[in-house]
Amino acid sequence: GRLAVTRVRAFAAGWAARADDVRALLVTAHPDDEAMFFAPTVLSLVRAGARAAVLCCSAGNYYNQGEIRKKELEQSCLLLGIPASNVTVVDHRDLPDNPALQWDTQLLATFVLKHIEANNINLVVTFDAGGVSGHANHTSLYTALSYLHSERKLPEGCHVLTLESVNLFRKYISILDVPVSCFLSRDALFILTEEEAEQARRAMRCHHSQLLWFRHLYMLFSRYMVINSLRLL
Repeated sequence: GRLAVTRVRAFAAGWAARADDVRALLVTAHPDDEAMFFAPTVLSLVRAGARAAVLCCSAGNYYNQGEIRKKELEQSCLLLGIPASNVTVVDHRDLPDNPALQWDTQLLATFVLKHIEANNINLVVTFDAGGVSGHANHTSLYTALSYLHSERKLPEGCHVLTLESVNLFRKYISILDVPVSCFLSRDALFILTEEEAEQARRAMRCHHSQLLWFRHLYMLFSRYMVINSLRLL
């Protein structure tokens, strides 16, 4: 745990005097993204004293489970150290949960920027261009944040970290990917202790409606349950 804290503090030092000056916003596409992909980042930031919030851009209503999934999201976030008051779900008809649909960049950017400004956010965390799984909703988030960043619409001092998508082999070798991740260049690397990894699994298990057999395998083998490597935009 101490190593992770040191890493976050060193990482945060570039734009905040202390890690507890970091006001981080995790921008996700669906309830369960926070636990399935970003738990190492969230747990490491929270452990270091950063204030973390989640902006989930859909209710995950592809199978008409939106209301259930909102509650599951709050329970999961609580286990990751994010109170329900810091969890926001955007349930907009033009941002439906759909793996084949690219969300409108301008609409998404408007929602995200409004949230960043209202909450004085200085660090945004989201997917990269690969979206980890290639899901169109995931990659839409990257497009929107990339647009805000390149058009200089983000508040001064607000940085964006994107979660690195890795190939299928690396994705499913769990902690065996640690040496590879340490060797390759990145702007931030968060690796969970065994205790924290169990916390991440507990958060994932809050999403009862999504726990099909292959999700249990994912929890066992995915490096994203223990390792996050990220790059700054």
